[in-house]
Amino acid sequence: MKLLDEFKTFAMRGNVIDMAVGIIIGAAFGKVVSAFVNNIVMPPLGLLIGGVNFTDLSIVLKEAEGEVAEVAIGYGLFIQSLVDFVIIAAAIFVAVRVMNNLKKKEEAAPAAPPAPSKEEVLLTEIRDLLKQQTPS
Repeated sequence: MKLLDEFKTFAMRGNVIDMAVGIIIGAAFGKVVSAFVNNIVMPPLGLLIGGVNFTDLSIVLKEAEGEVAEVAIGYGLFIQSLVDFVIIAAAIFVAVRVMNNLKKKEEAAPAAPPAPSKEEVLLTEIRDLLKQQTPS
């Protein structure tokens, strides 16, 4: 039972929950980027290159024979994965840069000194009155 309690304490800490949310959002973001690359970026790029479909780009090492499938290196899919990676990396870079800039602005703004307490104000008034009453 102690192990279960320790796991519950670990799982309910804020960092673990934040990490889980980040992983879920990251997975969904990856799917969105893949769809963007596959359906929006690559078709015009293939058209510019001469009507090439990147998913079909491959180097055939051995042709198909009977029921044996061909052996090929699919470098077109690799190119698509690289484009996915570059877009995701750029998006993460921008997000981290924005967060760092916001953090710098928070650190740069000096906190206003706290207002003196009632006791300090009263003691200051007493000090000033004593200074006025004593001849210098």
